[in-house]
Amino acid sequence: MHRWSDPARTPEALRPCVLTLGNFDGVHRGHKAVLGALVEAGARLGLPAVAITFDPHPVAVLHPDRAPELIAPARVRDELIAETGIDGLLVLDFTTEFAQQTPEDFVRSVFVRGLDARCVVVGMDTRFGYRNAGDVGTLVDLGEQFGFEVIALDDVGDGERYSSTVVRRELRAGEVAEAARILGRPHRVVGTVVHGNHRGRGLGYPTANLAADSMGLVPAEGVYAGWLTRLDVAEGEPDRTMPAAVSVGTNPTFDTEDRRTVEAYVLDRDDLDLYDETVMVEFVDHIRPTLRFESVEQLTEAMAGDVERCRELLTKIVPA
Repeated sequence: MHRWSDPARTPEALRPCVLTLGNFDGVHRGHKAVLGALVEAGARLGLPAVAITFDPHPVAVLHPDRAPELIAPARVRDELIAETGIDGLLVLDFTTEFAQQTPEDFVRSVFVRGLDARCVVVGMDTRFGYRNAGDVGTLVDLGEQFGFEVIALDDVGDGERYSSTVVRRELRAGEVAEAARILGRPHRVVGTVVHGNHRGRGLGYPTANLAADSMGLVPAEGVYAGWLTRLDVAEGEPDRTMPAAVSVGTNPTFDTEDRRTVEAYVLDRDDLDLYDETVMVEFVDHIRPTLRFESVEQLTEAMAGDVERCRELLTKIVPA
C-alpha cells in the first residue's frame, strides 16, 4: 500500500481511482465494510482503491477539549487499513485552515484534481467540509457535477451501529471481548518493552512492561487473557506470537504510586529477553478486576489462578 500526504503528489499509478474517506479510528467492522466495498468497486471498474484519512483527528484540532482517546493512533490505524487490501492511503494534514474548505472546494481539490475519482464509496453517516456541511446528498450532487459515481452503504451493526465511540466505551469498561466483536479482532496496544520494577520476576512471573508512550487505548484496570507478538521478529518465526496474561494497573498490593502500566507475562516462559523490542499486546478476554491483596502469598496464588484461566481460554483460540 502506498501512503502519501499531498494530493498534488498522487502517484500516477493511483489516478484515476475509486476512493473513500473517514477517520477510521480502530478500523472496526463498519469501517471494514466500507473498505471492502471500495476494493470491490475498484475490481469492478479496473481501478486502484484509495482511502483518504486525516492526521491529527479533526476533533483534536477543532475541539481539543473533546478530543477522543484514539483506539488506534496513526501508525496502527494505517497498518490496519493496509490489511484490507487497498492500494493507497492519502493522509491529509488536518488544520484549522484545512477545515475552512466548503464541501465543493474539498471535493474539487482532493477528489477531482488530486485523485481523479471515478467512484466514491462512503457510509450513510459521512460528513465533510466546513462545519460538516457536506453529506451523502451533497456527494451525489457533486458526483453529477464532476463525473464520479457515489455508492452509499447502510449502517453496519448487530443491534447497535458499529462505531469507534462504542468501542471506546467497551474498552474503558474492560469489556475487551465485546470490543473485539465490534472490531473484528482483538484490540491491540503497541509499544517498546522497558524495565519495570521487576516484581513479577521475583514472584516467578516475569513480565514485559510497555513504555508509557505505547500506542492504543489502554483498557480498564484488570487482568486479561491475550497475546504478545514480537514485531521485530519475522512472521512465521518461532516465539513471535505467544499466549499471555496481561495486567493493566498500578500494583495496589505494594502500596506504591506507580503509573498505570500494561505488562504481559508470556505463559510458562521465563527465558525471554524482550527489553527494547517493539511488541503488540492484544486483549482477548477479561479475567478479573485489579485487586489489593493482604500478602504477597495471596497475590502469587491469584496470579497462578490467572495464568491457568488464561491458558484455558487461549488454548481454544488461534491467534489472528
